[in-house]
Amino acid sequence: MTIQNPKPKIEATIAILGAGAWGTALANLAAANGHQVGLWSRESSESLADVIAGADIILSAVSMKGVRPVVELIKPLALSSDTIIVTATKGLDPSTTCTPAQIWQAAFPSHPVVVLAGPNLSKEIEQGLPAATVVASTDAEAAKVVQARLNSTRFRVYTNSDPLGVELGGTLKNVIAISAGTCDGLQLGTNAKAALVTRGLAEIIRIGTHWGAKTDTFYGLSGLGDLLATCNSPLSRNYQVGYQLAQGKQLPEVLAALQGTAEGVNTTQVLIQLANQQGISVPISYQVYRLLQGEVTPQAAVDALMLRDVKPEIGSWRY
Repeated sequence: MTIQNPKPKIEATIAILGAGAWGTALANLAAANGHQVGLWSRESSESLADVIAGADIILSAVSMKGVRPVVELIKPLALSSDTIIVTATKGLDPSTTCTPAQIWQAAFPSHPVVVLAGPNLSKEIEQGLPAATVVASTDAEAAKVVQARLNSTRFRVYTNSDPLGVELGGTLKNVIAISAGTCDGLQLGTNAKAALVTRGLAEIIRIGTHWGAKTDTFYGLSGLGDLLATCNSPLSRNYQVGYQLAQGKQLPEVLAALQGTAEGVNTTQVLIQLANQQGISVPISYQVYRLLQGEVTPQAAVDALMLRDVKPEIGSWRY
């Protein structure tokens, strides 16, 4: 599928992989900036080779489970030497525990990989509402190129030099969003929700810095910003998982009714595996895991968090 270009001047050729809500929103943003945009999915009539041919930027917005298969499809194809790869997927690979960017970089070591993440609910972006995001890479020039291509009056793009932190912020907040939805589904009130999200941020920072990300990154758009958006909007699929579980529905029923993938469900499984191996304290994520496994009720998960040992607040993000 080719997105119609409303401007006569073509500034770049951008291939968007994944025609879901997020991929389509990004494709429309790029087309509105005057770029030639190709949009591909497994259901596309156009071949992947044709869509990415001559692309200046390949932007992947496929689900986590689709990342590795798509990478394998692209590896035999010839990419331009200066093609930039952008990943907008939020998740952890269950077989390797790698992030999407790590998978792309391992497959294409000579190409710059840029991570795109932020408080970007696709339905709001499709409505033309203003939003901001972050593009992060160890290649500063590649990040600036992507920033220039996507920035507009309704989609403000910032750069960052900590791709791991940006990616983990966007990934780990989905786990906390499930707990936030549960909190709202149980009607526990604003005080409880504020405490949960605040301690959730501390948990994200604890995990992220243990894995090598920078603390400051998690206070930015891809960390705190994305956390606030996802934990407070019914448009978030991860929020909806927690909310509907609190309403008494079963997980298979909830997932079957969602339009798209709630990446936090898979992320929780991988996160708990890694946290157990590495001795990282993740009390909120652990209760989300138990809830998703059907080991506890939503109320029992809340009770378990409230009964934890008391401790000082300052510095407790480390414990």
